[in-house]
Amino acid sequence: MVARLRLPFRSGPTRPSADAMTLGEHLGELRRRVVVCVLAFAAAATVAFIVYPHILHFLQEPYCRVAGRRRCQLYVTGPLDGLSLRIKLATYGGLFLGSPVILWELWRFITPGLHRNEKRYAIPFVVASIVLFSVGAVLAFVTFPHALGFLQNIGGPTLKQIYDPNKYLGLIVALMTVFGLTFEFPVILVSLELVGVVSPAKLSSWRRWAIVLIVVFAAVITPSGDPFSMLALAVPLYLFYEVSIALGKLLRR
Repeated sequence: MVARLRLPFRSGPTRPSADAMTLGEHLGELRRRVVVCVLAFAAAATVAFIVYPHILHFLQEPYCRVAGRRRCQLYVTGPLDGLSLRIKLATYGGLFLGSPVILWELWRFITPGLHRNEKRYAIPFVVASIVLFSVGAVLAFVTFPHALGFLQNIGGPTLKQIYDPNKYLGLIVALMTVFGLTFEFPVILVSLELVGVVSPAKLSSWRRWAIVLIVVFAAVITPSGDPFSMLALAVPLYLFYEVSIALGKLLRR
């Protein structure tokens, strides 16, 4: 009987522990996870491409609140702009809709290398990161009409506003992404406190400088450059700073 060969890149019926896996098995595991992530993204992007009119209508809503339902059209200036816009929104939608599968595959790949106490902390941190990113993106979407109204009025009443959909959607997606990533601030602070890089007492003593730096950071990083978005970003960041100090004191006990 011919012995059955086991290839180094082939996954077995049961998943071995991280310590027992060879380099080839690690690479095979990584390849399988990447393939699943790519397939999930492709399927989600296809769905987003099909429901593109609904996504465009949803993202156009802040503009319609400012300009009115009858005057919130977006204008293209080239024959390929409509196609590029649909592909761009399909890409964004694929990342958003496929993110649960992508994050799950990433989590399943790194968990075998974590100790039990690291897993205990990792799960709340992952959940908190997802929730905070979503809250930040929603807050950016809610405050965007105020930012848009400010940007329309700052140029004066003699300017006629005609929006390119690529630039408009690029701005709102960039704003939602910046808010979502910036809302990870408390997760980073609490992590630094747990590993001993900073202490709650140190953060308390840096409070005055933190307020100044938070305001400057919000003013610089806000893509729209309007005061409404800056305040909508700076105020939660300062509250997160205070919450991180309280959580650090609680967890260090």
